[in-house]
Amino acid sequence: MRVLGNVLWLLLGGLVLAIGYALAGLIAFVLIITIPFGIQSFKLASFSLWPFGRVLVRRPGASTVAAGVGNIIWFVVGGWWLALLHIIAAFLNAITIIGIPFAVAHLKLARVAAWPFGYSIVPAGTVSTDAEAVRL
Repeated sequence: MRVLGNVLWLLLGGLVLAIGYALAGLIAFVLIITIPFGIQSFKLASFSLWPFGRVLVRRPGASTVAAGVGNIIWFVVGGWWLALLHIIAAFLNAITIIGIPFAVAHLKLARVAAWPFGYSIVPAGTVSTDAEAVRL
């Protein structure tokens, strides 16, 4: 079922968003000081290519000042347009009945696209139910 969900996800906006994340990552790697932003962007690109079977989990101690400042800079520089792409994809998916679950997933990822620092990608079976996670 995960494979089918991931293939449908690719067709219903995942590939376009992965390309957007990859472009943002390449732009971030141009300057040395923005390499941490590029790393986060490539992590989200890999997650948006094949999300089912993996979970975004809030890391313990992720509410540090560095993560907060990184999230603010990320949002101002490019996170808002990546989140906007997720919202547009959610709207387009919500038009069809089969796309409604994917629209919900896009809305969940819009929050992470806007504020990515402090999340890790882990396999779905390794997360406890009380952990703060973004499950698709």
